[in-house]
Amino acid sequence: MPLDELSLARPDLVEPFTAALPGARATVLGRLWGAFAREPLPGVLGHRRDAGALVVGLRRGGTLSAPEAGARPFAEVPDDFAVTGPDGPISGPAELLGRLGLRTPAADRLAAELDNSVINLALARAANAGERAAPADSADAEQAVVDGHPQHPCCRTRTGMSVADVLAYAPEHHPVVRLALLRVPADRWQGAGTWPRQLRDGGALLLPLHPWQRDHVLVRHPGLAVVEETVPARPLLSMRTLMPVGTLPGCHIKTALDVQVTNYRRTISPAEVADGPPLSDLVSAVVDKAGHGGSLRILRELGGGAVRVDGRPSASLAAMIRESTESHLGAGEIAVPLTAVHATGAAVVPGDPVRWLADLAGLILPPALTLLSMGVALEAHGQNTLVVLRDGRPVRVLYRDLDGVRVSPRRLARCGFTLPGLLGTRAGDDTEGLHTKLFGALVSGVFSELVDVLGRTHGADPRALWGVVAEAGRRVYADLPDREDEAAFFGDTMPLKATIAMRLARNPGSAQWTRVPNPLAPRR
Repeated sequence: MPLDELSLARPDLVEPFTAALPGARATVLGRLWGAFAREPLPGVLGHRRDAGALVVGLRRGGTLSAPEAGARPFAEVPDDFAVTGPDGPISGPAELLGRLGLRTPAADRLAAELDNSVINLALARAANAGERAAPADSADAEQAVVDGHPQHPCCRTRTGMSVADVLAYAPEHHPVVRLALLRVPADRWQGAGTWPRQLRDGGALLLPLHPWQRDHVLVRHPGLAVVEETVPARPLLSMRTLMPVGTLPGCHIKTALDVQVTNYRRTISPAEVADGPPLSDLVSAVVDKAGHGGSLRILRELGGGAVRVDGRPSASLAAMIRESTESHLGAGEIAVPLTAVHATGAAVVPGDPVRWLADLAGLILPPALTLLSMGVALEAHGQNTLVVLRDGRPVRVLYRDLDGVRVSPRRLARCGFTLPGLLGTRAGDDTEGLHTKLFGALVSGVFSELVDVLGRTHGADPRALWGVVAEAGRRVYADLPDREDEAAFFGDTMPLKATIAMRLARNPGSAQWTRVPNPLAPRR
């Protein structure tokens, strides 16, 4: 039981955890209710609005209802938020999911994930009680995202981790994690790019291994062993990516972690190891040719490696070495993941919020939209995309994690680029797929989240905020030839990842999308 585990690991958190549970449960329930409103869920017959309430019809009969405001993206619901069902109020997310009447392994698994999300969200809030404050440095900014994914009901799911594990390794608990170093003989190594000299031991290579992975996965590989030395590191917004402390300057380390976090188990595929360095070269070259190297910097994947197990690279015994955010910062600058603007209550935004958002849009939209026209669709969501602030003002944008990009060989060839050989499936000329990748992350995600938080915390008019985003887009498209891209940017609807439909599917790792109204459409 979570309380028993917490009593042993951190007895001082028992009381604040208990106090935080109702709010955490309501938050996850509200996000799930939003999925009921937006996503094509099995078991949902239809929707209607009735006097400020959203009413959902069920295929098995009956209806569910709750305030429509609670279903909106980024809604902040009260601790007593509940959904009304045929038999009375529903306050538990798993109970609400059960009203779909699904009897599948995916539904059972998702119910457990929702319960786990509630527990870890309450634990995060208990450990971070107090006023939201502007972060002191870039690592603080990463760790400021207490509530996790801003729209996903499984915002804090860590399936496979105990309470003690979460306290020891999760970024919202601000630990220093000691990464193990796995000694890998050269004949069992499969790598790409350049592996740091500090991670070599004679003819062998040293693979940074998350301590959870060491304790739960390495035991299945008795022929491998760790060395005595460890690497102290601070976990970043993505729990399995860490900033080394006092070693490997200019680098971040992305580790494999066989833990379910939101949608995926966070291992590192052989394709990611192989494709990271050449994709870094390609995307950086496209940015430079587009002339936007001053406003957008790519955090390059410098090298990757995996242990060969039975002749094949293991996704569970792998790591990536990436350029750090710090290597792209000047004196007095801080890099902030865009979702952390929301998480800090926009404490990082000084002065006029409309001007601040206009400055940000003027930095990110010209390179992002130009790269799309040239054949590179960035997955520019609020975790992968960071704004560099100097005295609170946006001065450039950083982008990381190239595993999520989609590239068009046809568009790249038109601009004089040859696509390198890639193991992954990220290459394709499907225009809708390119639009979904970029706009589903940047418009439905980042800008929608920023408009919401700036409206709530700074009293900014959402129409003015969306107006400066639209104006920045119009300026870019005035100089670009792709009318099809422009039409999608200002189209009537935008793609939004259907996270719960995805988790309920037979293949829960395959992304699904739904369409939502595009706030840029009235400003085209």
